[in-house]
Amino acid sequence: METLIEFFREEVKAAMAVANVDMVITKDNVYQEGNAAIVPLIERRLDSIMLDGSGVDGLENLEELLSKAEAGKSCLLLLEHYTNFDLSVFSLLVKRTGPRGAAIADAIIAIAGAKLNEDNPVVAAFASGYTRIVIYPSSYLKGLEPEAKEAEVLRGLSINRAAMKALDSVKTTGKLVLIFPAGTRYRPWDPETKKGVREIDSYLKSFDYMCCVALNGDILRIDRNDMTQDIVNKDVVRVTAGPVHSCAEFRERARKERPEEDAKRVVVDAVMAELEKLHLEAEAKRSSMS
Repeated sequence: METLIEFFREEVKAAMAVANVDMVITKDNVYQEGNAAIVPLIERRLDSIMLDGSGVDGLENLEELLSKAEAGKSCLLLLEHYTNFDLSVFSLLVKRTGPRGAAIADAIIAIAGAKLNEDNPVVAAFASGYTRIVIYPSSYLKGLEPEAKEAEVLRGLSINRAAMKALDSVKTTGKLVLIFPAGTRYRPWDPETKKGVREIDSYLKSFDYMCCVALNGDILRIDRNDMTQDIVNKDVVRVTAGPVHSCAEFRERARKERPEEDAKRVVVDAVMAELEKLHLEAEAKRSSMS
């Protein structure tokens, strides 16, 4: 069994040679254009571990969402999150479907936490292959000492104001904004990591349309302490895109079902429930291919 850092040994060297990553995020660099030289390094290795039978279900839903984006609507892709290569896997498998799939992949702007840039230079180099808007999640403040927390709160506010301004400037320009509603990779020993973050409701409130996407397949087994030590595993990987929803109608429907509860939590729970339903249905089909 190879760890992630061993598996990508040669690609790490190549990526580090061409990456030009801002390792410290400020209000001035929240929008980060993807480095086209990085993506092929990632994809050629992913190709070797995604087995025959890997592919996309519900492509017509992704095509519908892209058409709405091209018509000037603001559109969200809401993906399950298991590894730091979820965006890469999604992009590669969608591109393989043909020209329209390639257009979908090209339209993606991901919302990414600052730690992807700041914690590990190797992770930062690979992440730089994809266009993203960097945010400072509130979860980063957990466990900080009061003095450090005060400074980080101010820094986070500055970054997030700039990020929302950048988002407003691009979300109706034919782009698909990709978010992981869980806010972190799912870790089986911590059920909270599949709960979903309340901030997702704010995105739905400010966007026109959304599409939930399940990811099935176990190509990385997560290490508890160091993401570069995740274990690489060959598997069949399936992307499953659910139906396109009006964000306003989705929020209204979710709130009506649980009117007495916290509105933001109710909406996020509805998103996570749809992702889980898609995932379980897809897993039943995928298992027969493995």
